[in-house]
Amino acid sequence: MCQLLRRGLIAALAPVGVPNCDIVITNDIGERLCALQVKTRREMGSDGGWHMSEKHEKIVSPSLFYCFVDFGRSLVDPPACYLVPSAVVADVLSRAHQYWLAAPGKGGKPHNETSFRRFLPNYDKVGIPVGCGPGWLDGYRENWDALVGAADL
Repeated sequence: MCQLLRRGLIAALAPVGVPNCDIVITNDIGERLCALQVKTRREMGSDGGWHMSEKHEKIVSPSLFYCFVDFGRSLVDPPACYLVPSAVVADVLSRAHQYWLAAPGKGGKPHNETSFRRFLPNYDKVGIPVGCGPGWLDGYRENWDALVGAADL
């Protein structure tokens, strides 16, 4: 929220129970709104991604963004924030999951449907060729201006 406030936006926590939004954002005169859903991770797993679910494949709005926060390995690592439009997240999750379902699992057996999804900084690393290889998220890193623009629509 401090990054939003520093940029002249008004940001507040969404009320408890709001399913698809953690932070509500408006411009300085309260005309335009956008929303932010925050996902966090520490650099622990092998794929470097964030937990998502099946519902995130269907949540698409020009005024909804995800803030994927990577806290790194230690307390001295500066956090990195990736601000990604919901349409991009939904598309990537859907394509990656469809590829995963179609690919054979261990022993050549088919994968079973699941509601679990992973949003990854490098899908090539896990063998999912969806055009989101190394560095694909770089254009979204610290992309705070996208939120400023969305609040000024």
